[in-house]
Amino acid sequence: MLDIRRREVITLLGGAAAWPLVARAQQPERMRRIGVITGNHEADPEAQMRIGAFRHRLRELGWAEGGNIGLAYRWAAIDADRIRSSVTELIDLKPDAILSMGTPVTVALQQQTRTIPIVCTLVADPVASGLAASLAHPGANITGFTNYEYTIGGKWVEALKESAPGITRILAIQNPANAGAPGLLREIEAAARSLAVQVTTTSTLDAAGMAGAIEAFAREANSGLIVLPDPTTSNLRGSIVALAARHRLPAIYPFRYFAVEGGMMSYGIDTTDPFRRAASYVDLILKGAKAADLPIQAPTKFELVVNLKTAKALGLDVPPTLLARADEVIE
Repeated sequence: MLDIRRREVITLLGGAAAWPLVARAQQPERMRRIGVITGNHEADPEAQMRIGAFRHRLRELGWAEGGNIGLAYRWAAIDADRIRSSVTELIDLKPDAILSMGTPVTVALQQQTRTIPIVCTLVADPVASGLAASLAHPGANITGFTNYEYTIGGKWVEALKESAPGITRILAIQNPANAGAPGLLREIEAAARSLAVQVTTTSTLDAAGMAGAIEAFAREANSGLIVLPDPTTSNLRGSIVALAARHRLPAIYPFRYFAVEGGMMSYGIDTTDPFRRAASYVDLILKGAKAADLPIQAPTKFELVVNLKTAKALGLDVPPTLLARADEVIE
């Protein structure tokens, strides 16, 4: 069995109001400017780690923060008004390129600029969201990296049913405003039908509403949870994991950090990987490439994480076949 991997948390100087003046004065050549905007809270260690991976890759490519590049950060924290104001502030700084995290933030950027190159990450369906003409040829000022394909929804159902065979009902926690939610739900419902499992959805987007929905659903036996990826569910992950434990609900989550924080199981991408890859795209753009000509790329690696301690607390014996497929087992 594997222990929880140690991960280095890189602390950022978030929320800079302007580019570093001292560094600008010391450099005879023009400092290149990169805006970074995310829908997460600044205190979220996962968001910090993702941006840390982006900064580290930039250094590997020869871009020294405070030397030949300056970075400005905005943390929108899933508030629509704050997203709009943060986007406006960032665009007013006239960066050479922008790194964006999540569909709502990237859509807000598109609404305010069609000229500044944008490299997006963790966007489910850029074409359906109107961000790109196609994945191969985005065609405008936005390119980047998606975070899943819709077929993963069926795999969540299968893994949950395999770990808890008695499940006959699943509550899918989603944000209906997320452009990827309908596609994921179609796959979840198709897989559930084949396994004689009923699917119910909830669209509550605050901690109190989530608690009420999960409590009501858990009143019937043989119930389980699937949490869809969205900045809202990520920001509420502590509450969701605690509610699943309180009501003894087997659950599967979209990202590793849910399992690390006590969730029973996760299946999804390594969320730092698209940020390392995004740095390579920013490097190309700063060297003259156009976002319109850089294809939007899909994930290349998925990881299954099983929190065996949580499963045992729920009275579940996770099958050896599932454990053998796991990339990580937390004990």
